[in-house]
Amino acid sequence: MSTAALEKLIGYQYEDQPVSWNKRDLLTYAIGIGAKSNDFQFVYELDKSFAAFPTYPVVLFLKGDDQDVNLFADRIKGRHTPEGMPKFDPNRGVHATQAIETLKSLPLVSGPGWKLRTRLVSIQENKSGVIIENEAQLLDPNDTPYAKLYSSSFNLGAKITGGRFTKSVSTAPKAKPIPRDRKPDWVVKDQTTPEQAIAYRLSGDYNPLHIDPRIGQATGFGGVILHGLSTYGFAARALLSAIGGNDPAALKFYGVRFTAPVKPGDALETSAWEVGAGPDGTTEIAFETKDLTSGKVVIGNGQAFIKKVEKSKL
Repeated sequence: MSTAALEKLIGYQYEDQPVSWNKRDLLTYAIGIGAKSNDFQFVYELDKSFAAFPTYPVVLFLKGDDQDVNLFADRIKGRHTPEGMPKFDPNRGVHATQAIETLKSLPLVSGPGWKLRTRLVSIQENKSGVIIENEAQLLDPNDTPYAKLYSSSFNLGAKITGGRFTKSVSTAPKAKPIPRDRKPDWVVKDQTTPEQAIAYRLSGDYNPLHIDPRIGQATGFGGVILHGLSTYGFAARALLSAIGGNDPAALKFYGVRFTAPVKPGDALETSAWEVGAGPDGTTEIAFETKDLTSGKVVIGNGQAFIKKVEKSKL
């Protein structure tokens, strides 16, 4: 494919994807990201403050509007690819980054007519592979946006032009570096369970890698690994509880880079630093999450804009 043809694909808009959810989906997601028994606003539908956890929309790319299990291989193969773009090997693709900007609080039940409207906003090709970034809006039946999501995938060894190429028309905000010259302002430890991936997959990601140890052995992970988006939710919970008073409306933006896998049952530690003022009365936070079991940083380049509750700071 020529460079000129590739440039024309930037900005390509995919077909709208119907999505839906109900209260049971919100409860299931909360359990999948490790919500605790006292997180009533996320785990108890009769609580007066019951709400969707603010990162819930990230599951909708794979869930769609299903209320039953789906076959992961068919879900991936069924994704529409822009004309001229090669199909990448799903077994050599990894989730690289994920960000969400919350624009409006989600209703507890979507009802019909909601959709994800997604466009291709960035392509980077180098000798190691291809990075594709998409920007999506979660829209209600009247096309009112409720969230904006950025997601990128790294396709190892893939080629489009066979050379170097970089073009972007939009991307998620860039995180500030962690201030290594001082200790974190907040440190939150948490524990995944051996059953964590079994619970998280019920939110729509039925990739066998996350339940069948034979898949993980064959692909070099040494067995089952936890969904990256479950770890993503664990870190978001850590920040929201420590900084935002566990108010679901406090988390306005949240973005990360996935740097290493987590195994179900591993312990996690999220360290966060206040690095400035964010928009609309928020505080900008730089953070990372470390797997205390493996010793590896599993979430890097973390950035969040949170409405801070002062008394929550250590």
